[in-house]
Amino acid sequence: MNTTSTPRHVISVFGLGRVGLITAVCFARRGYKVIGIDPDNHKLDRIRSGEPLFFEPGLHDYTKAAISNGLLTVTNDPLANTGSDLSYLTVGTPSNLDGSINLDYLKNATASVGKSIRKSSTYQTVVIKSTVTPGTARNVVRPILESESGKSVGLEFGLCSNPEFLREGSAIHDAEFPDRIVIGSNDMKSIDNMETFYKELHGEHTPTVIRTSHENAELIKYANNAFLALKVSFINSIANITERVPGADVKTIATGIGLDNRIGPKFLNAGLGWGGSCLPKDLKELSSYSKTLGYDFTLIEAAIRVNDYQKQRAVEIAQMKLGSLIGKRIAILGLSFKPGTDDMRDAVSVPIIEGLLARGATVVAFDPAAVRNARGIFGNKIAYATDPMNCISGADCAIIVTEWPEFDISPSMFLKLMRYPMVIDGRRVYEAELFIRSGIDFSAIGLGT
Repeated sequence: MNTTSTPRHVISVFGLGRVGLITAVCFARRGYKVIGIDPDNHKLDRIRSGEPLFFEPGLHDYTKAAISNGLLTVTNDPLANTGSDLSYLTVGTPSNLDGSINLDYLKNATASVGKSIRKSSTYQTVVIKSTVTPGTARNVVRPILESESGKSVGLEFGLCSNPEFLREGSAIHDAEFPDRIVIGSNDMKSIDNMETFYKELHGEHTPTVIRTSHENAELIKYANNAFLALKVSFINSIANITERVPGADVKTIATGIGLDNRIGPKFLNAGLGWGGSCLPKDLKELSSYSKTLGYDFTLIEAAIRVNDYQKQRAVEIAQMKLGSLIGKRIAILGLSFKPGTDDMRDAVSVPIIEGLLARGATVVAFDPAAVRNARGIFGNKIAYATDPMNCISGADCAIIVTEWPEFDISPSMFLKLMRYPMVIDGRRVYEAELFIRSGIDFSAIGLGT
C-alpha cells in the first residue's frame, strides 16, 4: 500500500452513497484530504458519527478513522470543493420506468462542480465515476461544466470517465486493489493527470491502466456487468435442465466447463438469480440505450427473462413438495442480495417472500445484516428471527436464499428444530448427498431428482 506522507491532491467526492463513501474513505486512508458532498443531512450526521447508513465489511472502522483524523470532512455545501484539484462524481444514476437512464442527480452535481470551477483558481480534473450511458460525458456533463464555469475543458479544467468496479461485500478491497483502471477522455492532459494520480495512489500495486475515449470507458462498465449477468443466466438455464435429468447436477457441469480457460469458473454458480443495485439496472439501461441506436439487444432481454423466472423457482419447489402453502411456516435464510452487504435492492428474497405470502404461507426470515432494511419493505407482514436456529425452528420448509457463512447448519439441526425437515438449497451451499442420506426432504437448484 502506498502511504504518501504529503500528498499533493485535495479530492472532492459528490454523492456519498455506497460508491462515493467507499471511494472517499479509501482516499482518506491513503492520506489524502477528502471533502465529501451530499445534500442528505441525515446521511452526513451518520457519517460524522462514524456510522454509515449501509453495511460494508470494514467501512465502519474506515469511516471512523477518516473522520477522527480530519482527512475526511463532509458537508451539504455544493461549492465546498473550490480548492480541490480532483472532483469525483459518484451520484446515483437510477433507471426510469422505461429502463432508460435518469441523469437528474448527475446534472445537478455537475452544475455544482461547474460553479465551483468558476470560482476556483485551481486546475480541477472532474472524474465521472457514476455509471452512465455512452455519450454522457461528451454530450451532457461537458456542456454543463463549460456553461456553469465559463471555462473550457482541456484548457482550464479536465474531464475524465473513470468507471468503478466495486463488488458489494468486497468493495474496500476492490477500491484499494483494483484489477484494472479505465480512464476515458478526449483530453490527453486529463488522462495523463489521472494516470499519474493512480500510480501515486496504488504504487507497486497499480494494475493495468486502459487509456481510451469517454465512450469506450462508459461502455466498458455496461459490457462488463452485462457479460457477468449473461454467465449467471446461462448456468441457471443449464440448472433448469439438470433438475429434469435424474443423476445430473449443475455443480459438476459448472466445474467441467469452468476448467476450460476460455470460460473460467467465476459466475458459474447456479442459484436463484442475480440482484442488487448494479446488474438489474445496468442491463435495463443498456437494453434501452441500444434501442435508441436502432438495435434490439435480445441477448440481454433473454437474460433478464431467465433471471425473472429463476426468482420464483424456490416458491415453485416449495409448492410442488408441500402442496398448498396456506398456513405453512417457511423459513427464509438470507435477505440481502449477496453475503457481505445489507443491500436489498432487487434482492431475490423480495419476490420469493411476496410469492410465499400470496400463497398463504407464514414467513419468518433471518439475515446477519439486512433485517433493518427488510422491516422497511415488509413491516409486520413477516416475522424476523434473531438467529438461524430460531428461524428454522418449527418451520415446514427452509429456503437458503443468500449464501452467508452463518448458514453452515448441519443436517441434524434441521432435523431437530424443524416441524417438517424440508430444505431448498437456493445457493448450493450444502452437500446434497449428506442431507438426503440424513432423511431431510432436500431439493437444490440444478440438482436432478
